[in-house]
Amino acid sequence: MCKNCQDISDKHVADFISTLLISDKKDLTPEMQERFRKLTYEVVDKPTIFLGTGTCGMGAGAGKTLEVIKGFLADKKIEADIVEVGCIGLCAEEPLMDVQFPGKNRLSFKHVTEDKAENILNSVFDEEVPVEDVLLQIKTGENKSWDNIVSMEDYPFFKYQTRWVLKNCGHVDPESIDQYIARGGYRGLAKALRNYTPAELCDLVEFSGLRGRGGGGFSTGKKWKFALNTPSEQKYFICNADEGDPGAFMDRAVIEGDPYALVEGLTLASYAIGASKAYIYIRAEYPLAIERLKTAIELAKHYGLLGNNILDSGFNLNMVIKKGAGAFVCGEETALINSIEGKRGMPRPRPPFPAVSGLFGKPTVINNVETLANIPSIIDRGAEWFSTVGTKTSKGTKVFALSGNINNTGLVEVAMGTKLQDVVFQIGGGIPDGKKYKAAQIGGPSGGCIPEQHLDIEIDYESLQEVGAMMGSGGLVIMNEDTCMVDVAKFFMDFIQRESCGKCIPCREGTRRMLEILESITRAKKNETEFEALERFKGVMYLNRLAEVIQDTSLCGLGKSAPNPVLSTLRWFRSEYEDHIFERKCPAGVCKELLTYEIVTDKCVGCTLCARECPTQAIIGKPKTPHYIIADKCIGCGNCLEVCRFNAVTVE
Repeated sequence: MCKNCQDISDKHVADFISTLLISDKKDLTPEMQERFRKLTYEVVDKPTIFLGTGTCGMGAGAGKTLEVIKGFLADKKIEADIVEVGCIGLCAEEPLMDVQFPGKNRLSFKHVTEDKAENILNSVFDEEVPVEDVLLQIKTGENKSWDNIVSMEDYPFFKYQTRWVLKNCGHVDPESIDQYIARGGYRGLAKALRNYTPAELCDLVEFSGLRGRGGGGFSTGKKWKFALNTPSEQKYFICNADEGDPGAFMDRAVIEGDPYALVEGLTLASYAIGASKAYIYIRAEYPLAIERLKTAIELAKHYGLLGNNILDSGFNLNMVIKKGAGAFVCGEETALINSIEGKRGMPRPRPPFPAVSGLFGKPTVINNVETLANIPSIIDRGAEWFSTVGTKTSKGTKVFALSGNINNTGLVEVAMGTKLQDVVFQIGGGIPDGKKYKAAQIGGPSGGCIPEQHLDIEIDYESLQEVGAMMGSGGLVIMNEDTCMVDVAKFFMDFIQRESCGKCIPCREGTRRMLEILESITRAKKNETEFEALERFKGVMYLNRLAEVIQDTSLCGLGKSAPNPVLSTLRWFRSEYEDHIFERKCPAGVCKELLTYEIVTDKCVGCTLCARECPTQAIIGKPKTPHYIIADKCIGCGNCLEVCRFNAVTVE
């Protein structure tokens, strides 16, 4: 038995399980209603301090802040509870600390580093709110509000979100199954096992309009039906939590902040297809998420919500965590299956599809974390409730990892159909330093870029495809005017080429050739031979054709979508490619080999600092006289620009 289960009595478990059979909280006993109010922090008996200790919080220093908090309470002899929570989404303001007093709303503070924590706590416990550090207040039950402090519902970052998947993240102890149940958790499972057959559950999910949140957007209910209708004594369900896209951290944050939502969703999905064993395939680089999943699985077993005869329904399910080594290709479902079987992670030809012949040759369904985290609420609240939000073909919400050149980096969840410009400028707070928006890379290496002229696009599966992008798993990287789009394409192509499993020639060799072409157009003329110059133009002429061959002939979905970043940037930023190809110029000043450095003689005082820092001795001149750069020797390192204190060095 795990350490979290040791002190839980059978009566305690029985009390909580009995509440799952009560459809209305008003029908709970007064004692249980009071317990639920305390578990949801509508009522606290003593001061309670919440600290975001997800990976982003710990990276910002929350671990040291936690020690300061413990020391402060011990020194002041204050009796208070400390609750470690997951990420609430606003990563840009981490570490985040909330304080709640009896009868008062929860007060949230930003950038609470170890050097600031004690001063903030001193002020708050003296009933003085440090305005410069306060972020917002979170309404809890009938508690009294703080004066002149914005509520979470009105704070711009949260105001325009629809938080369904993220509703518990940052609010609850992610290791407490009691808190999850008190906030409505496992009602969906109890309802499904009591009222629905597997076929009816598949119908309900299909009717809701939920589509896979991992990439292609296939109907979740239909996918389940393929496996349900395939006769087999053994079936498997797999949660894909591998999350290999650059800039993507949605799955990690959801698991760290609300692991029970995934465990319950995976249990419901397994019941729907008749699976008796479920795997969570998660990259080993997510140690905190893995530990919280282990706790959630053990406690679910202890409460009879996982294992044999779940809730006396006769349904049995064994749930296993499988660690992946971080290979990008294992995000593709057949490569993932190979990895679980102990083989090299390489895609398989299809058909047969996994729903017919998947893991160990048995019917298998694979969904990602966000898809499964939606299931409990759909079953509990109904398909109609879910389908009221979104567009005609894309229902519900979508979680994005917002990063790049944006003020409010973090995790956001918006209704399908929300305009991209609202995500960037209302939720994200716009571009830092007054810079202009240039593009948003959505969908990771398989996605594409959305330029400024399409900022008003509605975020849904079909709309994104029309502009050459795709939903993907949810990475959303914002780029400003200083970004070179050729360099962006080169970055993603380099990533794809290195992560290619190498099984099929179009992906293995085609992506390498595309990368070589991109490298050639960002190379200075002095660094190439005449033959290479001819090859450069020839390669550019065949770039589109090469991309089409890769798309048409690659074995798996990752290979077929590999050229997307190049095609997308070529479509919307052709002029930048032309500047690189014909003028050998990088308008953004990013591609170093194409930059030309000059010294303005009227400003140069001959301090010789630039000459001393030049690695190729390309700068000549006598002390106290203007210096000059020999273009043929200059490698574009930029050292001269960095060290010049008189603004005498220019770059074009």
